[in-house]
Amino acid sequence: MTTQTSPAGIDVHTGTAAPLNQANVDTDQIIPKQFLTAVTRSGYGKHLFHDWRYLDQHEQVLNPEFSLNKPEHQGASILLVRENFGCGSSREHAPWSLDDYGFKVLIATSFADIFYGNCINNQLLPVQLESDQMDQLFALVEQDSTTQITVNLQQQTVTAGDLSFGFDIAEQHKNNLLKGLDAIGQTLELDAQITAFENSRPAWQQA
Repeated sequence: MTTQTSPAGIDVHTGTAAPLNQANVDTDQIIPKQFLTAVTRSGYGKHLFHDWRYLDQHEQVLNPEFSLNKPEHQGASILLVRENFGCGSSREHAPWSLDDYGFKVLIATSFADIFYGNCINNQLLPVQLESDQMDQLFALVEQDSTTQITVNLQQQTVTAGDLSFGFDIAEQHKNNLLKGLDAIGQTLELDAQITAFENSRPAWQQA
């Protein structure tokens, strides 16, 4: 896995992929509600996809049939999924858990809107491709789990083997990921303008 970054954010990422060939995966499957007790963003990766990854409630027995548990997908930094990934409740813990597990890029047919925004705010790159393009990526990874996938945010491309796809992303989202900005960071970029506006107000309004 390699990630080339701009001064603070994501630019180019190369890694192997874990396939989760399922649609409508909601945030309660990504990180079940009983684990939303920590006050920091770390430690959630252990509980990612809890109901699918484990055969017991104490997370001691892995489910060998679940794709993320298979030896060939250990160390994957890219997750392949289907449409409407991240639907359900708008918990920000979902991208936290994916990032804490080790994923840097999600590639799907589509994402739930709030989940998509939460990914952007947490420097987790969500890439949307057409359904037939996802079919080709899934088939390629199934054929060879060591396939390296490169996602170039600046050029907005996904390449793997002989495959090369372009993807769309809003310029604001692209800029935030390249610069490593969350919602607060976006505001701080306007600090000079905000200060100038505050200083231009009459004294009685500044009290």
